Amino acid sequence: MKRLLVLIGVLALVAAACSSSSDDETTTTVAAAAGGETTTTAAAADGEMVVCAVDEVDGDLSLYNWSEYIEPELVTDFEAAYGVTVTETFYDSNEAMLAQVEAGGANYDVIVPSDYMVTIMSEEGLVQPLSKDAVPNLANLDPQFDTVPYDPSGEFSVPYQWGTTGIGFSYDEVDDAEGVSWAVIFDPETSTAYAGQISLLNDPRETMGAALKYLGYSVNTTDQAQLDEATALVSETKERLATFDSDAFEDLLVEGQTVVAHGYSGDFFSAFDDASTDDYDAYEDFGYAIPLEGGVKWVDTMAIPTTAEHPCTAHTFINFILDAENGAALTNFNYYASPNAASAEFIIPEILEDETIYPSDEVLANLEFLEDTGDFEINYTDAFAAAKG
Repeated sequence: MKRLLVLIGVLALVAAACSSSSDDETTTTVAAAAGGETTTTAAAADGEMVVCAVDEVDGDLSLYNWSEYIEPELVTDFEAAYGVTVTETFYDSNEAMLAQVEAGGANYDVIVPSDYMVTIMSEEGLVQPLSKDAVPNLANLDPQFDTVPYDPSGEFSVPYQWGTTGIGFSYDEVDDAEGVSWAVIFDPETSTAYAGQISLLNDPRETMGAALKYLGYSVNTTDQAQLDEATALVSETKERLATFDSDAFEDLLVEGQTVVAHGYSGDFFSAFDDASTDDYDAYEDFGYAIPLEGGVKWVDTMAIPTTAEHPCTAHTFINFILDAENGAALTNFNYYASPNAASAEFIIPEILEDETIYPSDEVLANLEFLEDTGDFEINYTDAFAAAKG
C-alpha cells in the first residue's frame, strides 16, 4: 500500500543512506571554545580496552561517516555540550572506509561500519574493545540488539541505525496491492514490462543476495551451486537493466529514468521527501516495499578504531547518540529505524507506524543480516563480476 507522507511541509529532511555521496569529502564545524579539564588516554593500538569516565573528553572528535547520515544539530549540540570540535569525513561504501582505516593515514575517532564489516574489522584488529562503563546509555538499546551475529557480545560496536534493502517503484507501473516480489526484477515474464527501466545495486553481497532470496536461498550461502544459480540469474537479468547503481538509484527512480529500483529503505523515503513540494506529494507516485520472499536487514554501527587519538571523546559521543531524544532526532531526520527503545516516545508516530520502516515480526522472519562468510567472500565478488560481464 502507499506510504503516507510524513509531516510534509513541517519537516525538511535530508537524504541519508547506506550508499551516499562522494568519498573523502571533509567539512569541519566550528565548536564552542574548549574548556575544562580532560584526561588524555592512549589509543588502544595494542587491542587493549581504553578506560574512560562517563562524559570524559580527551580532545576533538574525528567522525568518519556515511554522507548526510546525522542530524546536523546533533553535531552542533555535542560540540557545545563538551567544548570540542567535530570534524566530519564522509565515505560511500564500507570497503572505501575499510581501506582508509587500514591505510592509517587519518586517525578517526568514530566510524560507522555496517554489520558484516564489524566482523571483518574486529578480526583484523582495526577496532578496539569498548569501555562500556563509559556508555551508560547502552541501557536504552532494544533487547533485540543484545546479541547480533556480527558482534555477539557487543564488544566492538554499538548499533547506530537499522533498515532494510528492498525495492523502490512507481505506482503507475507496479501493482503492490498484494505485495511486491523480486520477480519485478528477476522474472523475465514479469519484468519485461520494465525492461531498460530497472536498476540493481552495484554491490556484490546485496545484489547476489537479492537473487539468492528470489531463488529461495540464504543471502549468506556458502553453497557454490546456489551461488552459480544466482550468478546466472543476475547475468540473464542484465539485459533488462538500466544500470547497476549504488549512489543515485533513488534519484533515478524519482526522475523517471527507472520505474523499479533495488536499494535502501531510508534513501528512497528521503528522495521522496526531497521531490515533494507544497503542490506535489511524491509518495502518491512512488513507494518502497520489502519483497515478499524476504531480503536483507542491516545495522549500521558506531565503533572506535584502534588508532583513535581521542578514544574517550569517542565513547562520550557514542553515549550522546544513545540518549533517548538524540536517538529519536536521528530517526526523525533520516527515516531509518532506531535501535534505541527509549527513543520511541520521541519518534514521529507516522514513522513508528510505517511497516516499511519498522517491519512486522512476520516480515522480519524473512530478513537476514549479511554475514561475513570468511574465505567464501571472494566467491561473491567473483560471481558478481562474472554476472556483470
